Amino acid sequence: IHGYRTVFPVPLAEAASFDPWLAQRTARVAATEAAAMGLDWTFAPVVDIARDARWGRAVEGSGEDVLLGMHMAAARVKGFQGSALSADDAVLACPKHLAAYGAAEGGLDYNTVDVSERTLREVYFPPFQAAFEAGALTTMAAFNELSGVPATANPWLIGQVLRREWGFGGFVVSDYTADRELIAHGFAADAREAARRAFLAGVDMSMASGLYLEHLPDLVRKGEVPLARLDQAVRRVLSIKVALGLFDDPFRRFDRERAATRVFTPAHLALAREVAGRCIVLLKNDGDLLPLARTGRRIALIGPFAEGRHDLVGPWTLFGHDAEAVDLASGVRAAVTDPSQIVTVKGSEIERPLSGGIEEAVTVAKRSDVVVLAIGEGQSMSGEAQSRTTLAIPAAQQALAEALARTGTPMVVVLKNGRALALEGAVLQAPAILVTWFLGSQTGHAIADVLFGARGPSARLPVSFPHASGQAPYYYARKRTGRPGNGLRREPFTTHYRDARHGARFPFGHGLTYGRIEYSDLDPGAAVLAWDGRLTLRATLTNRGRRAAEEVAQLYICDVASAVTRPVRELKGYQRVKLAPGASAQVTFTLQRKDLEFLGPNLKPTVEPGEFRVWIAPSAEAEGVSGTFVLAEADGS
Repeated sequence: IHGYRTVFPVPLAEAASFDPWLAQRTARVAATEAAAMGLDWTFAPVVDIARDARWGRAVEGSGEDVLLGMHMAAARVKGFQGSALSADDAVLACPKHLAAYGAAEGGLDYNTVDVSERTLREVYFPPFQAAFEAGALTTMAAFNELSGVPATANPWLIGQVLRREWGFGGFVVSDYTADRELIAHGFAADAREAARRAFLAGVDMSMASGLYLEHLPDLVRKGEVPLARLDQAVRRVLSIKVALGLFDDPFRRFDRERAATRVFTPAHLALAREVAGRCIVLLKNDGDLLPLARTGRRIALIGPFAEGRHDLVGPWTLFGHDAEAVDLASGVRAAVTDPSQIVTVKGSEIERPLSGGIEEAVTVAKRSDVVVLAIGEGQSMSGEAQSRTTLAIPAAQQALAEALARTGTPMVVVLKNGRALALEGAVLQAPAILVTWFLGSQTGHAIADVLFGARGPSARLPVSFPHASGQAPYYYARKRTGRPGNGLRREPFTTHYRDARHGARFPFGHGLTYGRIEYSDLDPGAAVLAWDGRLTLRATLTNRGRRAAEEVAQLYICDVASAVTRPVRELKGYQRVKLAPGASAQVTFTLQRKDLEFLGPNLKPTVEPGEFRVWIAPSAEAEGVSGTFVLAEADGS
């Protein structure tokens, strides 16, 4: 999922880099290591769009946005499969879970999914299409149902959409025992019927249940499953084995001598550190508390994640070893000139108080110049079957933060998390907050690099952090509604909550740098895009800060009026820009008619002439610089 023995940041963290090339590089290393140990196929990437942070498997995907999800899906497929499937360092990719697994009601894993065909086609299908266009030859059917029909036995999903519309020629595998689970769904009376329904719907391979082995021979003999369908499934599987070179040598990838030079190498660890550093999001930095000085500061490292190698690498790391990971305390001690100035205190357990922990932490904090508070979620709180009803920091850790805040010692919060969180109280009010996700083998070094300024923070949130848990599911690309409100004040009879602000606390795309970036001079502020032409949009970015910075400028549009309601904003592009202190640079984006396409009332792609709003901004809810343009009619009018 995110590495083999060298463990990279979890996919949600890599999405925060807004850099698909990074994801492709880490997938390439994961494939190189896994192939050297004899693996031919990986059940990755997860390409589920996840807009409900309560869902535990959000950590495995690329967040809430369709465009970013498409880019990351394609990058990971290319990374896993390399330049040729026949190569000894290629691993077959398997984008999953088809489809809309991330839309489970209540964010509850395996739960019912009930979304419209429009939402499927606009939100949940595109990352799969991008993965297949990038060369993926297998896919995994989801556990959930769609419109009352489980995905594992859904002829419309697998036969109509996947095969006929998209032209997918690879094979489909069930999720773990998902064909047998058709019985629990109430969609099959027994195992025999479950096998028949899944196989006829187009699931070519059964995972772990044994149903096909047990029932297909008799189903074929009795004519309930055509022999041609069996031949079709066998041909699909065998043809991919041929492409992998397994008929020439089924053990061609496994080579102990080769593994010694390809697994957990210094180059791979260096990449893990680089990528981890580029996935850290700076939410706040009041008073420029960060970066910290390497000398002359007494630093209190406090929290359940301050020290210890567990909870660093994240879920689904079967071959990565905790003992080989670098924890926060080790990384910080290696970064400062006098490690004796670092004091580490646990303070609390992850989900329960620690006897005397708060008292000890407060004592240490009062003697220190700065507190680095490492809190958040343990890695077992994210992943499969790890849904939560609250997005809050666990109560024991929140109590620790409140006590430390009362000491008056400046505090940097280092969050460990696999989902968007609803921050409150002393955690939210801390002068500086870093989102560090689960960063993998080089966690401690990567966080220390950012804490002390060896690397400036440059990542952006791939998911919106809401004001309150009750806003879930929350995502930026929502519809306007007939009574939109403005999110800042509670106007009567508009879309708002009576007990919280509408909108995000920290929106999609948000992330600060150690500079201070100013957006100006949108050019053109108003323009016409010819039907077959291109519209070039430019903005100036200036670093008014005292430190170098790397900004991620984001392009958003909104269709002002159309035959189908459109989101308040849609991401259409993003660019990284490096800026020295005082320097300015111009970012340039290009739009064509294709970029304005949407699904019309008949669910077919269409484009309508008319007015569009446009933003080049630092996040999905920031103004940045904005303007309008008009898409002209085909005849130029």
